[in-house]
Amino acid sequence: MNSPLTLMQEKLVALSEAFFLQLPNLIAAIVLLVIVWYASKGLVVLIKRISVARQRPDLGSLLGSLARGVVIGMALLVAAAIVFPTVHPGDIFATLGLGSVAIGFAFKDILQNLLAGLLLVIRRPYQRGDQIVVKGYEGTVEQIESRATFLKTYDGLRVIIPNSDVYTSPVVVKTACDTHRDELVVGIGYGDNP
Repeated sequence: MNSPLTLMQEKLVALSEAFFLQLPNLIAAIVLLVIVWYASKGLVVLIKRISVARQRPDLGSLLGSLARGVVIGMALLVAAAIVFPTVHPGDIFATLGLGSVAIGFAFKDILQNLLAGLLLVIRRPYQRGDQIVVKGYEGTVEQIESRATFLKTYDGLRVIIPNSDVYTSPVVVKTACDTHRDELVVGIGYGDNP
């Protein structure tokens, strides 16, 4: 009968052998992730340059971050398939499909803001530099991100308004037209001659 120390040594040897057998797969997965990490950064820069050239910097920023997330997510699935050959990306997608309802409820507000931000930068009801009034806040649009719109108020404060609120609320764009009418109320006394 083997002693507990001998059994432990045999298990450690077996684990180290399994690790060294799996080491090339681990190195390949890490190299893949590093390459994809830098390639995704290059993809973001390319998307931003194209969008700046087309005068749509907010859209480029949003699409760049979405593209980077998708590319890195796919690389993680491929790396998992390399390290664990029994794992298939299709099985992971099937599992995510079953849990998508729970994920949808958990991230409802985040997804709602993301979609509203995407619609705002595509449809462009306002853009950077426009002066808007939304939800009682008035100021100049500094930036439109995936989650929120950043306003700089006239007294120098930054207001961050979630995109879902901006998309579903009335927005007054004060700089949309070159000319507009101003109203001025002048009061006079009852005894005065008009």
